[in-house]
Amino acid sequence: MRRSYTKPSPLEKANRGGVDWEIRPGGMLVQKRSGHCGVGPAAQTIKVLVSQGSYLYEVNVAPQATFGELKRIVAKPSGLEMCEQRILFQGKERENNEFLHIVGVKDASKVVLMEDPASRERKMENIRRDHGMTQASEAVARVRAEVDKLSEKVSILESSMRGDKRIPEKEITVLSELLMVQLLKLDSIEADGEAKAQRRIEVRRVQNHVERLDMLKAINANPFNKTDRSMNRFDLATKWEAFGS
Repeated sequence: MRRSYTKPSPLEKANRGGVDWEIRPGGMLVQKRSGHCGVGPAAQTIKVLVSQGSYLYEVNVAPQATFGELKRIVAKPSGLEMCEQRILFQGKERENNEFLHIVGVKDASKVVLMEDPASRERKMENIRRDHGMTQASEAVARVRAEVDKLSEKVSILESSMRGDKRIPEKEITVLSELLMVQLLKLDSIEADGEAKAQRRIEVRRVQNHVERLDMLKAINANPFNKTDRSMNRFDLATKWEAFGS
């Protein structure tokens, strides 16, 4: 008498290997998750050793989790966002949608965590930019301190001029040259953002001081014309009041 033979299903074939498997929606064959009563959370997680440069730390994760989920757990201790991470296991970079248990990650398995090169370059560029802005701001501040000193000398010359005192032209010329030196320093400073705005303010400030000295020089060149000199002093005072306001 002939016996009937039924061909085993793929699931039955897989279960003959001593490991329980199940078919997920969509036809994917995966290792069956433990669902026995009385199994605590500790039995449902594995310990994964994460190596990041000279650091090594442990994280607990479900064996059926994906590498994307592992990255989410690793983000806090590593200081790297998920998009900044690259995880290698057995010498191969793993994708976010790969399952740990499918590729052989077990309890006490070791994975290597690296920072994405593009992300690292962006961070370095930000550091260089911030450092450059700091240097530019410090350079502008040094010029500002020098301009403050020269500004006081310009004010002293103006006071002397209002008192009908004739000033040696050399003093005005030297002061103008010193201001132009500061202007050249400002032009050589490469700045962006706030540092650029600070530099622009100092440039205008130096230019205004130079214009004041040019006006003093013109008045000082005509010491004997009292009428013109009086009018020049009046115009000068008016301009400085407008500038101050």
